[in-house]
Amino acid sequence: MSVRPLDGPTPRQVNAPFETAATLRQAGRHPAVPFRIALDDGRVATVKRLLRVLPGKRLVGEAEVGGQAVLAKFFIARRGCIRHFEQERQGLAALAAQAIATPRLLGAGTLDGGHYLLTEFLDGAEDLAEGWHVALATHPDDIGAALGMLAPALETLGRMHARGLAQSDLHLGNFLRHRGVLYAIDGDAIRARRPGHPLGADDALRNLAILLAQLPRDADARLPDLLADYRTGNPDTSLDPALLQREIARVRNWRLRDYLAKTLRDCSLFHVEQRRDRFVSVVRQEAERLAPVIADPDLTLAAGSLLKDGGSSTVARIDIGARKLVIKRYNIKDVAHALSRFWRPSRAWHSWIEGHRLAFLGIATPQPLALIERRFGPLRGRAWLVTDSCDGPHLLQHLDAGREPPPAEARALRELFAALHRERISHGDLKATNLLWDQGAVKLIDLDAMRQHASVAAHARAWQKDRARLLRNWPEGCALRGWFEANVPPATQRPQRLSSI
Repeated sequence: MSVRPLDGPTPRQVNAPFETAATLRQAGRHPAVPFRIALDDGRVATVKRLLRVLPGKRLVGEAEVGGQAVLAKFFIARRGCIRHFEQERQGLAALAAQAIATPRLLGAGTLDGGHYLLTEFLDGAEDLAEGWHVALATHPDDIGAALGMLAPALETLGRMHARGLAQSDLHLGNFLRHRGVLYAIDGDAIRARRPGHPLGADDALRNLAILLAQLPRDADARLPDLLADYRTGNPDTSLDPALLQREIARVRNWRLRDYLAKTLRDCSLFHVEQRRDRFVSVVRQEAERLAPVIADPDLTLAAGSLLKDGGSSTVARIDIGARKLVIKRYNIKDVAHALSRFWRPSRAWHSWIEGHRLAFLGIATPQPLALIERRFGPLRGRAWLVTDSCDGPHLLQHLDAGREPPPAEARALRELFAALHRERISHGDLKATNLLWDQGAVKLIDLDAMRQHASVAAHARAWQKDRARLLRNWPEGCALRGWFEANVPPATQRPQRLSSI
């Protein structure tokens, strides 16, 4: 495979400033491109665009070195950069030694205050995560058809395991398709446990579960097919499907906890600001757009179209550019209420967490975009939540009490209640006005009382209350209530066991 030659450098690239590891650390999350950086062999790398930035630690970008396009990784952390650099180099070497396709290493060495590594740039490559999302969108009602495009990744992972290699950061984005070949990337996460010899069944099972846990739960029914694809690359290792399913459940629970923790700390997905007088978490890609809202949420609320003005909360629809959003202020009603809430996370905080929980689990809800809490040191006051707007009607408006739901709505409702029951989630106020029909899905709102339960018994008690509250929306004996009674799982039905929450 050849490295793509570049056209001549543009004047902007020729005049790009020189950077060092120290200046790139100082640039934080947004180093300006293009920039140049001197390599230890006398060459200069001109970075055209950045593909990934770990502030103060690592940068990955498309660059030009000696007239060739390369993928450049710069390890710039004050501590630990040599360890990650060596792991990356050794991981790529381990893949190549075991005949697993990986981008060819073109150069590696030291920078002024860091290290670099250059590999061939696979122009036009598609990472498998992108392909997977396209497949899901193309086959929304046929998970089997979408799963078919994962067969090469499972076969490649099987070959890695058969040759003693594991991937500690296993996700679809670490596989690239380029001209009919699937490449494994991210050498830093490659672990050569038994080079040239198969991994033990336990190690192989745990590593495979990391990948399968990232698929929708609908894929669980296709586990035999997925195992067959894996065995194409690793035919001599026998994995117990029941043990694999339990490990998948354990990894899913861990991934959920890890993701929810990220919603409250500054990272690549969320911008978090914590001061003595306030706490803010906002979806990072929305931070610039929502800056005026974050700066003065009450002013934004007052300028919006009022949807609710009650004692416990005030809600308005707002326009940010061409996008419609909803801002909700959780009010402090009086001194006694303030004292009772000072030490507890706000209702906005709970709604923020539960909204992201639902989204992570694939359960429809308006996307939570920003959380704002007023703080007085460790004490909490008034809080705001910003979400996408959902313009669909609630179920009291949309459904006719005298008849069963139409087929599309019936399917969406069954899927919603099955998912909530399986995940041991109770809403806490499951009235029909908190269920909106929008764009072919039933979306849950008002999540401040929602909870995911650790035990079957606790969930059964809460689910019984939710179910009873939902049924009270319609009179006894009507067709719609009868349909809900038949299709909402009863509290006595034992949900799928979760290893931990």
